Amino acid sequence: MLTITPIEFKEAKAFVARHHRHHRQIQGHKFSLAVVEGEQVVGVVIVGRPVARGNDNGWTLEVTRCCTDGTPNACSKLYSAARRAAAALGYRRLITYILASESGSTLKAANWILNGPAGGGSWDCASRPRVDKHPTELKLRYSTTL
Repeated sequence: MLTITPIEFKEAKAFVARHHRHHRQIQGHKFSLAVVEGEQVVGVVIVGRPVARGNDNGWTLEVTRCCTDGTPNACSKLYSAARRAAAALGYRRLITYILASESGSTLKAANWILNGPAGGGSWDCASRPRVDKHPTELKLRYSTTL
């Protein structure tokens, strides 16, 4: 049986470092949750302030990482738990981004709404050269009202 439990940020980041397919570590969070099966952590969700300044209105949080070891239903359980926790803290909206190549089935199972395409591409430009350390494909934004 899958159970939701709190997890320290340091532990959540370590889980992401071991299991996430395409993103590096993040800098901070508002809260992190784990899903456990027995005594084993099988997934984590990290929720923080929105990365994009335009979404950082004081009432919105962003799922910045959702990562599992592949255990069935773990992702949708984490997204649902993140929604309940953010609502309990008084936030009004929760958003997240996935790659366009991902199905979004876990978000749909947790009753999140697809808002549509939202960015992607490279941050590298002539005036400020950068090395891309993230996937540059199109992203899709999902949200849920709390």
